[in-house]
Amino acid sequence: MFKSFFQAGFECTTGYNRDGQWIDLVEDTLHHLHVGEDYRRLRAAGIATVRDAIRWPLVDRNGRYDFSSAWPVVDMAKRYRMEVIWDLFHYGYPDDVELLSGAFIDRFAAYCKACAQFLRRHLRGQLWFTPVNEPSYMSWAAGDAAHFAPHLSGRAFDLKVALIQAAIRGIDAIRAWVPDARFVHADPLCRVAPRNDSLDAATAARRFNEESVFEAWDMLAGRLLPELGGSLAHLDVVGVNYYWNCQWVHGEDGSWLDPDDPRRMPLSTLVEQAWRRYGAEVLISETSHWGEHRAGWMEELAGEAEQLLCAKVPLRGVCLYPVIGMLDWHAPRRWMPMGLWDIDHDGDMRRVLHAPMFKALLRAQRRVLPHLTAQSAAAFGPLPGTAAELSRTGTA
Repeated sequence: MFKSFFQAGFECTTGYNRDGQWIDLVEDTLHHLHVGEDYRRLRAAGIATVRDAIRWPLVDRNGRYDFSSAWPVVDMAKRYRMEVIWDLFHYGYPDDVELLSGAFIDRFAAYCKACAQFLRRHLRGQLWFTPVNEPSYMSWAAGDAAHFAPHLSGRAFDLKVALIQAAIRGIDAIRAWVPDARFVHADPLCRVAPRNDSLDAATAARRFNEESVFEAWDMLAGRLLPELGGSLAHLDVVGVNYYWNCQWVHGEDGSWLDPDDPRRMPLSTLVEQAWRRYGAEVLISETSHWGEHRAGWMEELAGEAEQLLCAKVPLRGVCLYPVIGMLDWHAPRRWMPMGLWDIDHDGDMRRVLHAPMFKALLRAQRRVLPHLTAQSAAAFGPLPGTAAELSRTGTA
């Protein structure tokens, strides 16, 4: 289905953070300048599928489009034969757009159409899109917690509905120009434990686990608010975003469950539940851990993926996200050590290989290889000699 089972994602958040500061993680990491080198390193590591961005606020200038910021990614994708899942709306949007207005839906659909036309002109083969990244998280962060623009409170569900309606219209606009376009809808797959032994606590946790966490996908699939126009064809691939802090105690901020907490549910169980709910193909579209925990997380992921593949769950890949270190959204001078590469913050932002995670990735690739189809296996794994080069130099 994808060129590589293990994939990589580049953090591409734009927008105004909780302090009203403009952030652009692509520029902060200089990915827009290093995209060719970043892609070359990934191909050397056996990764040929990436999540990367067209940044809506940079492209859409009062309804007129300038794709110059996206061209380097398109150019390097062609050069390195990289398959891209195009992220079209990653929290940031043009300053003259109001997300809770009807005009937002039309504006986003027009932008999606322009993106489809631009990419079809310059790229052959299958085109993949994520129209709206993490609508559930954004609806909370921007519609209730005021962590992102438009910094609202008490409007989370209204914003979620608007985001899903925009995604559905965007899909229709893209398919009008690229009929065979495919879509990955990336959203967090979270789970909570009751805060105490009361019936009320158990009911609230169950409602979150069985209803709230699935609302966005349910709307896309036409199960919830069918008047929005969703269907299984719009849902397409369920993109599961899962991090170490995706399980916590309900109603208690920062109360993440420890890895050995008996209340914690295995990732493979959560993914299988999502698959059984929709019957759709699944991609673990974001996952990572911090610092010294990265290699262990990679080992755990490999085991969970192998278990899903053995159970015949249609898991189509695992995306390491972010694949290089990034700045904290709300503390713009704080670097977060995540991914296969850290960043040397002096000078030219040189990428520095995190060797333990890289070695864990190679083991994971070998572990899942027997479970892939012959066609997938033929294109799987590092380019000859380059894995050794990466291990030796750390930066190749």
